[in-house]
Amino acid sequence: MIDRYTLSKMGNIWSEKHKMEIMLKIEVLACEAMGKLGLVPKKALERIKKNAQFNIDEVRKLEEKTKHDIAAFINNVGKYLGPEARYLHMGLTSSDLLDTALSVQCVEASDILLSDIYKLLAVLKQKARKYKDTPCIARTHGVHAEPMTFGLKLAVWYDEMKRNCERMEQAREMIRYGKLSGAVGTYANIDPSVEEFVCEKLGLKPVNIATQIIQRDHHCQFITTIAIVGSTLNKIATEIRLLQKTEVLEVEEPFFKGQIGSSAMPHKRNPVTCERISGLSRILRANSQAAFENICVWHERDISHSSVERIILPDSTIALNYMLSKMIPLIEGLLVYPKNMILSLSKTKGLIYSQRVLLELMKKGLTREAAYEIIQHCAMQVWQETSDFKDILYRDRKVRKYLRPGDIDGCFDIKYYTRYTDRIFKKVGI
Repeated sequence: MIDRYTLSKMGNIWSEKHKMEIMLKIEVLACEAMGKLGLVPKKALERIKKNAQFNIDEVRKLEEKTKHDIAAFINNVGKYLGPEARYLHMGLTSSDLLDTALSVQCVEASDILLSDIYKLLAVLKQKARKYKDTPCIARTHGVHAEPMTFGLKLAVWYDEMKRNCERMEQAREMIRYGKLSGAVGTYANIDPSVEEFVCEKLGLKPVNIATQIIQRDHHCQFITTIAIVGSTLNKIATEIRLLQKTEVLEVEEPFFKGQIGSSAMPHKRNPVTCERISGLSRILRANSQAAFENICVWHERDISHSSVERIILPDSTIALNYMLSKMIPLIEGLLVYPKNMILSLSKTKGLIYSQRVLLELMKKGLTREAAYEIIQHCAMQVWQETSDFKDILYRDRKVRKYLRPGDIDGCFDIKYYTRYTDRIFKKVGI
């Protein structure tokens, strides 16, 4: 289960203080790399490493005057360095700091999200195994279709989350790039080896080519992946919400002692956590649209993407972290009602076995069209009458011409529909 510390950890990644800590580290590493090139004297480098610091309140005050966040930051760090400040930010541009720091933040956020996904996968696997052979009705268009097992439903979620895990790992790699190549990415005023050194120390890869910025398709893939994961959580939450409807009640969100479902109606047990997850997934999808818009900038750089990213990157990662933190204990404590699942299987009075009867008639030599017409005619009587499907089949002359009562009875065996469950589970890796 994810605790408050983990959630606050995600929030801290996007704090102004942490961002400046990363930027300070980049500046010091850049000085160290330039020291190796003989551009920063050894003693000056030692003093830079020792004295480099910032005061966030002072930076904010300076920014009010400069109207430029990075200039304010550099000026404030320089205050603590004294004469060695002249070696700070040599050949760099603001985006070298901002984009590289942003990549570090995104990688850190990815690690938390991946940890969450691993936990959810473990819970889904455990639940799928538990209910592997629990029969339930499958629905298409919201209407009863054919029998399946509740474990198979969980296995579908598990398999999709495995793909999401792969997507998140790929997105982490796509965002794991740094850039220290100067004003328009040409390395005109900074040696490429500085970028290589700093990126290696930060656990990043130097981007192949940049303008003044790292190209925003990297960030778009990151954000859209988050939206896809959130959409899967919405899919799971929506299914639980539908199955918790009073007239269905096959599963239910955990409801804790002292919890209140409604201020007006004491009986209510509402799927509020699932509804919250579904709602937040809309934010993630909306943010992904903004990420697409960010890909296009004017020439080698504008800052139209920057203000957007200051919202969508923290909000999306924090929201998904929260959604996962709610989904994990929800699946762990999910209330499952197998008896109600059995009742649901009988609600259509046997109509869910219609395809099986159809196929048996075809085996007797009838064309699909002829067999379908016979079975559909019988099925429509069930909708109109109170009789069971099986009884109507027994009485129908056209059916009796081809199928004996024992043949008909054999079509109503639920094990026929679930006989490949083990094979499916093996394919999924459960």
